[in-house]
Amino acid sequence: MLDINIISFSVLLLILLLILAIGSLEVYFHNKSIKNIPIRIHVNGIRGKSSVVRLIAAALRESGMKTFAKTTGTSPCIINDKGNDIGIHRLRSATIGEQIKLMRYFAKQSIDALVIECMAVNPQYQWVSEHKIIKSTVGVITNVRRDHLDEMGSTEKQIAYSISNTIPFNSSVVTSEKKHLDVFENIAKKRFSIIKSSDLSQIKNDYVENFPYIEHPENIALALKVCQEIGVDKKTALSGMLKTNPDSGALIVLNIIRNNKKNEFISAFAANDPDSTLKVWNLLKNKSSNKKCIFLNTRDDRRYRTIQLISLIYKNIKPNLLIIRGENVSSLINDYNDDKVQTKLFDMNASEDTLVDYITSLENYFVVGIGNMVGWGENFLQKLKEYKA
Repeated sequence: MLDINIISFSVLLLILLLILAIGSLEVYFHNKSIKNIPIRIHVNGIRGKSSVVRLIAAALRESGMKTFAKTTGTSPCIINDKGNDIGIHRLRSATIGEQIKLMRYFAKQSIDALVIECMAVNPQYQWVSEHKIIKSTVGVITNVRRDHLDEMGSTEKQIAYSISNTIPFNSSVVTSEKKHLDVFENIAKKRFSIIKSSDLSQIKNDYVENFPYIEHPENIALALKVCQEIGVDKKTALSGMLKTNPDSGALIVLNIIRNNKKNEFISAFAANDPDSTLKVWNLLKNKSSNKKCIFLNTRDDRRYRTIQLISLIYKNIKPNLLIIRGENVSSLINDYNDDKVQTKLFDMNASEDTLVDYITSLENYFVVGIGNMVGWGENFLQKLKEYKA
């Protein structure tokens, strides 16, 4: 019996040593991959991450740097050194382990720079993403918004602390966040890093108008500051950004014509928290003289977000027409007695074709889609684009 116990212990010890050896090799090869990527830019924040990644990458390519990028936005993809999107097809749910494999891939491409979007939401995973996987030479934080409340905290300040997990050691961090800048500065100081703020005044309206899609000036200013931090001049950076291939969630005006009825549609589904939605609305509302319409596509498992967005619509946006796809929203609407906002409700069983038929039956409306994009929303957009002028 004693011999059996000794053998069992020896086998377990051998297995443990083998696991430790494999783990050590993994760490060794991963750190080797990191060293083969001289410039590593890690982009975190609540809104605008994918757009900022694309803008920075385009500017760096313009400067002559061989640059790869990776986004986890509406449609996750790798952006190669030619600016072409390579879709990432996952067989299971996304995990931060994906970043480890991709770091090895990027290291083999002999690149000068990598711009990568943080794909973690959980604060602990955000810390691992930065300090174990990416180890950025420049950190980027877009902003703090009220989203992912169940994972990142119920207040903006708590969310700011969660996001600060990706502030690197002994480096610099560029941000466009103003309200919670003190949180980032305190964390950065403890990590011997420096926080630098972007300057919105560097971006002129006539330049922004040159984009083939609607881009937020804040995103452009942030990307510019990052590029300047690593030695790219303003003229080159801004020239490169105009060549950005937009994310599938970018703000693009679709001119829709069906049965001689004309409408305009903008997908703002990517801005699915109240603060970002209002910011997008303020950016868009003067783009058209047509009647204003909001199409809200809800999610059953994000009831709190539906409540927030309906409140925002009635109190701040006040469109001529509100279209909602969702369950049990009548009671929420009844809380607001506003005869000036016409409403049209569809339940969750309503198909993409049903909503496309209704929206294209309107005439001279400027329709902004907000809420949930994934799945149903993506299919809806594809069907709506069939009537693009």
